[in-house]
Amino acid sequence: MSVITFTSDYGLVDHRVPSVKGKILSLNENVNIIDISHEIQAYNLLQTAYIVRNSYSSFPKGTVHIISVDSFYTKERKSILYQADGHYFIAADNGVLSLIFYDIKPEAVYEITFNNRFDDEVNFTSTDIFAPVAVHLKNGGLPEVIGRKFKNPKQLSFPRPVFSENEKMIIGEIMYIDNFGNVVSNISKKFFDKNAVGFESFIVKFRNLALSKIYGQYTEFVNDWGNEHEFHGKSAAIFNDAGLLELTIYKGNSQNGAKTLFGLKVGENIYIEFQ
Repeated sequence: MSVITFTSDYGLVDHRVPSVKGKILSLNENVNIIDISHEIQAYNLLQTAYIVRNSYSSFPKGTVHIISVDSFYTKERKSILYQADGHYFIAADNGVLSLIFYDIKPEAVYEITFNNRFDDEVNFTSTDIFAPVAVHLKNGGLPEVIGRKFKNPKQLSFPRPVFSENEKMIIGEIMYIDNFGNVVSNISKKFFDKNAVGFESFIVKFRNLALSKIYGQYTEFVNDWGNEHEFHGKSAAIFNDAGLLELTIYKGNSQNGAKTLFGLKVGENIYIEFQ
């Protein structure tokens, strides 16, 4: 089954998403187009990276992923293709792919060059460049036909947590807020476990609040807290399915979730103090 995924910051009101899908189907009507998200905040590359990074591996190897975020065409900015982890990723050379694969070395990177012959005809990157490249790859075409090896794609720095030995503390930051208002940090369980060795306890600190336990999954709340009806609105820290420290409100949403009740924003610090 041929699969092309599509992620963008276009929203679902305008013509852009159906235009891209229509272009793909006009080139190969048998392609299965799967939407990852079109509700990315405009130009938000970190949000894009989190969503794509945590969804692409669920698709079959060989899937082509179109990432149309901050992708409007200019002659000065290249379009690039990553081969990574058995998948293809098409995006503007704006650094988003370096955020997705901050810890995975791509198998190959290409500058997409097939459009160089008709630059004046490129009005919309996603239909005029990304869609034809995606279909070319799904038809079994080689990357070398539509591009050339590229050594210097734009690199952005993924925010990393740090461990302060003097303060016995992990210092991280909020990097994503999901649809339920859950607040996701950049502190991974792997990084936590590595630095927790030798300590007896810890406290998760943010703003003027603190939590003394991190759960492994949402269902652990029920076992730990007892009657479900008594802990609606209760807060907790967990390692989510992406393996990242998350602050959550039980059955919270975008109006009354952790983001709202804690008043946290992307970029704010979160701490784990060891004792």
